[in-house]
Amino acid sequence: MPFLVLPATVLVLTLLVAPMAMLFKISLNQYSPTELMVEAMSGENYLQAISDPYYQNVLVTTVVVALLCTLICVILAFPAAYWLARMQSRWKSTVTVLTLFPLLVGGVVRAAGWIALLGNEGALNALFRLFGSTEPVQMMYTPAAVVVGTSAVVLPYMILTLSSVIESISRQTEEAAANLGARPLTVFLRVLLPQAAPGVLAGSVLVFILSMNAYATPVLLGGPSFAMLAPAIYDQFTRAGNWPFGAALAFMLLTTTLVLTALVSLGITRGLKRA
Repeated sequence: MPFLVLPATVLVLTLLVAPMAMLFKISLNQYSPTELMVEAMSGENYLQAISDPYYQNVLVTTVVVALLCTLICVILAFPAAYWLARMQSRWKSTVTVLTLFPLLVGGVVRAAGWIALLGNEGALNALFRLFGSTEPVQMMYTPAAVVVGTSAVVLPYMILTLSSVIESISRQTEEAAANLGARPLTVFLRVLLPQAAPGVLAGSVLVFILSMNAYATPVLLGGPSFAMLAPAIYDQFTRAGNWPFGAALAFMLLTTTLVLTALVSLGITRGLKRA
């Protein structure tokens, strides 16, 4: 039996662990404007990333955006996931495919759609002008646009994860609680939500990780003045050419994501147990 896991283990070590080890080694090197990278074993890049107020603000912005996207997705996905899980119609497969459809569209195409909707000459501002607005409402290149755009990207993951868990929950438990006099909100909080906890937890972790590492949406909808860690890392590698510092930022993002994912998982688990 252990031999069955060997191919997958080799693949993970080759494609994930080895590049991450190489990246960590690069993060310990020093940057030189003339030689680009000087071999070293220094934590200077990490100290710079942690102590620099600019990157502190970038980290805080990234975490706040990821948490907001996770919260929005949980709130919006639960009704849709419940409806999809309880659907008995022959159109259920079609609805599932339509839920997956946004994932087939590239991030740049999605961002272009949001620009057409939220831009100063976009559809929403055109609608506002019909009701007497004279000045365009600035919706593009704002933190709100990034949160909305990122939430739209990751929402299908939450819906499908929750739907698969709710589908395994017997409807009879809800009917029994209702027959015993429980109100719909009580049925949701005391019966459905605790049983759907694994789906809420798995979906929240997935959405949080994807939101923390978002690149295209923050760049295209947030504009040059809005900074998150993934675009900042890309800029260090491509524009500044500072590979050691970019690698340190990458591990800073990885560590923060892992720690906060564990904390979010723990918080959600405890909250659902109290419910």
